[in-house]
Amino acid sequence: MATLYIDGASAGSPGPSGAGIFMKQGGKQWRHSVPLHPMTNNEAEFHACLLGLSLAQEEGFNVVSICSDSQVLVDAVEKRFIKNKSFRPLLEEILTIMDQFEACFIKWIPTKENREADVLAKKAVQKARNGTSV
Repeated sequence: MATLYIDGASAGSPGPSGAGIFMKQGGKQWRHSVPLHPMTNNEAEFHACLLGLSLAQEEGFNVVSICSDSQVLVDAVEKRFIKNKSFRPLLEEILTIMDQFEACFIKWIPTKENREADVLAKKAVQKARNGTSV
């Protein structure tokens, strides 16, 4: 099983944003800091989840545990529903990718347990401020 720690960050609402993804499986670790175009923090959380799932697919993982400190994201994925219409396409894409794994879980963790992804997300925001984004 691969464990995927994800975090989104935004310097403004909306503002320069970034996604931090920290994956580990066995003794291997992967770190990704991805600058994003300007968006809100919640949007960045959803994009971090999408990017993390895509990276897990690329690595060929079959079973993935996603850890996030975003209650909005975790609740939306667990309920497979979100009221905010602007997040629905992102949620649908997340659910579609999750369903392609043999097993894929998401759980909420406190921010203090998500430090690695948080640092990576903040690093990505700095890159976005410097004009680099996806």
